[in-house]
Amino acid sequence: MKICHLCLHGPYNEGWNYQENILPKYHSLQGHDVYQIVTPYMWDQDKIAISPDTKYINKSGVRIVRCKLSKGPTFGGRITHYPEVMDLLTEITPEILFVHDVQCIDIRTVVKYLKKHQECIVYVDNHSDFSNSARNWFSKNILHKVLWRRMAQMINPYVKRFYGVLPARVDFLVDMYKLPKDKCSLLVMGADDELVEAALNEDKIADTRAEMGIGSNDFLIVTGGKIDLAKTQTLYLMEAIKRIGGEIELIVFGSVANELKERFEDLCRAENIHYLGWVSAEKSYQVFAAANLVAFPGRHSVYWEQAAALGKPMILKYWDGTTHIDEGGNVKYLYKDSTDEIEDVIRLILSGDTYKLMCKVANNNRSRFLYSEIARLSIDENDSYGDDK
Repeated sequence: MKICHLCLHGPYNEGWNYQENILPKYHSLQGHDVYQIVTPYMWDQDKIAISPDTKYINKSGVRIVRCKLSKGPTFGGRITHYPEVMDLLTEITPEILFVHDVQCIDIRTVVKYLKKHQECIVYVDNHSDFSNSARNWFSKNILHKVLWRRMAQMINPYVKRFYGVLPARVDFLVDMYKLPKDKCSLLVMGADDELVEAALNEDKIADTRAEMGIGSNDFLIVTGGKIDLAKTQTLYLMEAIKRIGGEIELIVFGSVANELKERFEDLCRAENIHYLGWVSAEKSYQVFAAANLVAFPGRHSVYWEQAAALGKPMILKYWDGTTHIDEGGNVKYLYKDSTDEIEDVIRLILSGDTYKLMCKVANNNRSRFLYSEIARLSIDENDSYGDDK
């Protein structure tokens, strides 16, 4: 099948580990002829730059096509128009069109194309929910309730399936964009199979633990991601580990906001807490693979699904609409932002057979979060994930 992924919602960087990178990769590896239309913009460190590449085939065999510079942008870059989308779609003539997010004014152009090519099968995903979008009056009442709802409604007659990548994002499609509930379902994010299997190699795990100064018999907890004012719960985890002492080692990686550095660095003085700084995507797989337990005491990040694909039992902050990681015993939830609660949960996991049972469930269900499986299900009308969690 000829598949075209349309990703016009923001900058695109080759080789990153986001869904718009890995899903096309596995469609290509599964034998499809895959194209990807992306913006001309990319991240260069912490700034947006123009990519020097316009058309190329990446190492996964995906044909990347970057649009020419946009007209606009307006409203702080939130509304951007790419005039050549129609010509590109007409040239590619995909059998399957996979649209990443409807928050794009060029949905109008896509609809014009689909009116002439109704044989094209269309899937649309959504990465927005009320935790990361529609958080002020203008965004909620103008952008989402009017403009992006209009785009969603325009393309709806041509769409076979709308996907939310979290249960909360399935709800957002129905509640915010008023799309038919029976056309909206969960398509989880996940992890790159190749990086997962490489990281789970026993020798690699031993090497990674040795590099970090962790003994083969030490019980290692790992957490990662941004540590900022929206995710201060990482500091509670560090305080809990400091209290517990030598029974446990904690590895932390990711960036730390300036406002939290003093408190963070003070906690890092504990002998059983180790900070790695920022790590690459490949290294993050290796660090999680070396863990006995993974903890995310704050908001959702794509690391949740990555750890699940590695078969790791987890401690997670409970958020309504993000319980899809729980496969019936691999997760213990946190309900408060509290050092005491985290300490209690860790001690519970280490008592009796709790940890052993968590590991069993985590390993038995990890394939659900591998992108090879996600890619297959995303375009297979005969399969689905079943009920949304």
